[in-house]
Amino acid sequence: MHTVTDTHLFRAVSDATKKALEIAETHLPEDVTAALEAAYASEEEPIARAELGAILDNIALAEETKRPICQDTGVPVIFITLPPDIPYTPAIEEGVRDGVTRATASVPLRPNVVSPMTRANSGTNCGEGMPVVHITPGDTFMLTVLPKGAGSENVSRIAMLLPSQVDNVRRFIVETALEAGGRPCPPIILGVGIGGTFDRAAFLAKEALLEPIDEMDTFEQQICDDVNHLGIGPMGLGGRTTCLAVKVKQAGCHTASLPVAVNIQCWAARRATVRVIL
Repeated sequence: MHTVTDTHLFRAVSDATKKALEIAETHLPEDVTAALEAAYASEEEPIARAELGAILDNIALAEETKRPICQDTGVPVIFITLPPDIPYTPAIEEGVRDGVTRATASVPLRPNVVSPMTRANSGTNCGEGMPVVHITPGDTFMLTVLPKGAGSENVSRIAMLLPSQVDNVRRFIVETALEAGGRPCPPIILGVGIGGTFDRAAFLAKEALLEPIDEMDTFEQQICDDVNHLGIGPMGLGGRTTCLAVKVKQAGCHTASLPVAVNIQCWAARRATVRVIL
């Protein structure tokens, strides 16, 4: 058993949060970069190819200069796996807030978090109920950050379909991408949650965005192909690649319900995982 004080927890979580954000904001995961490189190699439309080239140049420059990949550095969404011998106390979420505040100054991050009604800006990317922290059991004390920009978040959708509308699930997902058009800065990644409850489906869709995108099952690939056939293309300017990947997570649901959520992610699919060292 670990002997862990709240002070140790606070410091360790704060350091891990800061480190993970510094990585995520300046370095795109290899699977995402590889997907963008593949899209660039296969693109035949000159404008679309130029846009993909600019994206790849931007990624390389961000890593070289250790500056944010995008001016919208997002809002921090945090996923923590907590081993059974580590106590869950308020010090964990307090450590996350401290780490976010420190990263906002060190990276730096654009202060995006505001009061929903007054629009007052905290200046720290923290606020009431923010950052979002999800804690699940695990074997290792790990912390993952998913900075989520507003352009793609704003065009995400959820629907409470009827059980008789199972055949409409795929259509709803593709229509969501169609309605989004160029607003989420495609190429996009679609995180999809099917089942559960209203809130559970949305969480599954968000969680799906943590999955590597170098492999898709048949259903995911079909949807990805459907979206690419829309011809929206990079930055909405036309082309072969509108969607880099689709990742789906499911959960059991009520016999009278069929929740479906689509959380859209732009090409800057930032995520990073670090181990929390006590």
